[in-house]
Amino acid sequence: QIQLAESGGGSVRSGGSLRLSCETSGYTTTAYCMGWFRQVPGKELGGVAIIDRDGTTTYPDSTKGRFSISQDNAKTMLWLQMNNLQPEDTAMYYCAAPQRPPLYLLSPQQYHYWGQGTQVTVSS
Repeated sequence: QIQLAESGGGSVRSGGSLRLSCETSGYTTTAYCMGWFRQVPGKELGGVAIIDRDGTTTYPDSTKGRFSISQDNAKTMLWLQMNNLQPEDTAMYYCAAPQRPPLYLLSPQQYHYWGQGTQVTVSS
């Protein structure tokens, strides 16, 4: 059974940093890729950062230069380092993994396994 479990969310002031963790089990993360997504109530889920099996990373413009995704050598842990957080980064953050290689890395519809989420709140 594939399980993903996020941790590390919390509340910070604008300009602060947080590091999210995702522990995986039952998933061969070397197969494809893994990613972080976020959702604000009433808005669509959006891609935050993706890392593929070769370590290549992909970010949308909104997080590029501020967020950094990484994983351990065993690929059972996934992290998201978030720096210079802004109020618009406030959201529920999820880690996710696909069943097959995604055509569009940042599209949440391409991912099938999800954690329960961890809340990040940034105040001004």
